[in-house]
Amino acid sequence: MSKQEKKSFLGGAAILAAAVAIVKIIGAVYKIPLGNIIGDEGKAHFTVAYNIYNLLLTISTAGLPLAISKLTSEAHALGRENEKRKIFSTSIWLFFGLGLVFSLFMFFGSAQLAAFMNDSLAFWSIRALSPAVFCVCLLACMRGYTQGQGNMTPTAVSQILEALCKLGIGLSLAWYFLKLGKGVEIRAAGAIMGVTVGTVLSMVFLIFYLLRHRDRTESLDVPESSGTLMKKVLLIGVPITLSNSAMSIITLIDSKIVLGRLEAISGLLAEKPAALYGQYTFGMDLINLPPSFVYPVTMSLIPFAAAAMARKDSAGANRIISSAFRLIAILAIPAGVGLSVLSGPILMMLYPAQKEAAMAAGPHLQVLGIACIFICLMTLTNAILQSYGHERIPICTMIAGGIVKIVMNYVLVGNPDINIHGAPISTLCCYLVISGLNLFFVWKYSPEKPRYLQLFTKPVIASALMGGAAWAVHGLVLQALTGGEYAYGANALATFLGIGAGVVVYFVLVIALRILRAEDMKGIPHGQTLVRLLHLR
Repeated sequence: MSKQEKKSFLGGAAILAAAVAIVKIIGAVYKIPLGNIIGDEGKAHFTVAYNIYNLLLTISTAGLPLAISKLTSEAHALGRENEKRKIFSTSIWLFFGLGLVFSLFMFFGSAQLAAFMNDSLAFWSIRALSPAVFCVCLLACMRGYTQGQGNMTPTAVSQILEALCKLGIGLSLAWYFLKLGKGVEIRAAGAIMGVTVGTVLSMVFLIFYLLRHRDRTESLDVPESSGTLMKKVLLIGVPITLSNSAMSIITLIDSKIVLGRLEAISGLLAEKPAALYGQYTFGMDLINLPPSFVYPVTMSLIPFAAAAMARKDSAGANRIISSAFRLIAILAIPAGVGLSVLSGPILMMLYPAQKEAAMAAGPHLQVLGIACIFICLMTLTNAILQSYGHERIPICTMIAGGIVKIVMNYVLVGNPDINIHGAPISTLCCYLVISGLNLFFVWKYSPEKPRYLQLFTKPVIASALMGGAAWAVHGLVLQALTGGEYAYGANALATFLGIGAGVVVYFVLVIALRILRAEDMKGIPHGQTLVRLLHLR
C-alpha cells in the first residue's frame, strides 16, 4: 500500500468512525426524551418493533453491501469501469426485491408479528417502521457502491441525516400525539415514524448524489454476466450475513421470551409485563452509549494490526493490540462503573417525567453498567479475531452467549420473585461469556500472548476508586442540600458533581499510575498533541 493510499484509507476509516460515533450519540440523546414522552409501556412497544426491524435489516443488508463494496473496489482498481457500473445495476435490483418483500411482510404481518412477540399493542409501531426496511435496503446498496470507490463521505452524511430526522421528527410526532391525548402505543408509533422518514430522506439524498456524480468514465472492458456477478455478491455476502444475524435473532427470541415469561406470571405481578419490560429498556439505552466511543478506537487501531500481521510483524501487532486493550480499558471500565454506582441518580435525572419507572430501572442499570464493560470488550475482541483471519470464532462465541442469555431469562424471568430483574443478570452473563471466550481465543492465536492481568489491573483499581469518589460526593451533596429527601434539582446537581469528582479522580489516577502510554495514542487523531500535554512516555 502506497503512502497516499494508506492516507486515503485511514482518512476514509476516520470519516466512517466519526459518523458512527455521531449517529450513536444522537441515538442515545434521542432515547432519553423519548422515554419521558412514551413511558415504560411505550418503550416496550418501541423496542419490540425495533428488534423485528433490526433482524430483517440485518438479513437484508449485513453482508451484501460489504460484498458490493469489495467487488466495486476491485473493479475500480483494475480500471474495469463497465464492470463496476454493472455490479451496481445488478445489485440494486437484488436489494429492491429484498427490501420490498421484507417491507410488505412487516406491514401486512404486523398484527401477527406483534402477537408472536407477546405484545399485541406493538402492532402500530411495527407497521409505522415497515417502509424503512425497503429504504434502508436501497441505501445499503448505494453506500456499498460509493464506499467501494473509496468515497466514505456520502455514507457518513446519509447516516447522520437519518439520525437527525429520527431525533427531530420522531420526538416531535411523539410529543404531538401526547398533546392529543393518544395512548402510549400511538406515541411509540409516532416516535418510530421518525426512523422511517429519516431513511426516506437519506435515500433521496444518496439518489441525487449518485445522479449528480454519475461516473461517465469510458472503458473498453467487457463485464461478466449479471448472473455471474450476482453469484459473486451472494458468495461473499451470505456468510457475513449469517454471522451478523446471529445476535439479532438471539435478541429477538430473547425479547419474546422475556415478555412471554412475564405474561405467564402476570397474575402475580404488581405491574403490566410491558411496563416491566419497558423499565428494563431504560437501562439498556444508556449502556449502548459507551460502546459508541469504543468503535472509533477499534476502527483506528485494528487496520494497523491486520497490516502488521500481514507483514509477519508479530511484535508490532502485539504492541497495537495491547494499546487497543489499554484504551478500551481506560474508556469502558470507568464508564461501566460510573453507570453502575450512580444508576438510580442518573436515571432520575434523565427521566423526570417517568419518576417511578426511573426508580424501578435503577437496579437494572446497576447490573447493566457492569455488562457495558463486557460489551465493549466483545466489540474489540471480535475485531481483533477478524483481523487475525478467524471470522468464524466470533459467530460461535456470540451464539454461545446468546444461548446462555435465553436459558437464563427463561428460568429467572419466569420466577415471580425475580421476574424482570432476571433480564439484566442474563444480559451480563451473556456478554461475560462472549468476551471471556473471545479473550481466550485472542490469547490463543496471538503470536505474542497479551498480558491481561497487566493490562486490566490498574484500570480496574482506578475505576473502583473513581466509583467510590463519585458515590460519596453524590451522597454528601444530596444530604447537605435536602437532608436525604428526593428533589429533582438537588439530585441533578449532586449527580453532576459526583460525575465531575469521579472524572477528576480517574484522570489523576490514570496519569499517576501511568496507565496510558505514548504509543497508545499513535493511531488516534491528534494523538501526539495529547502525548505532549499529558507528558506521556
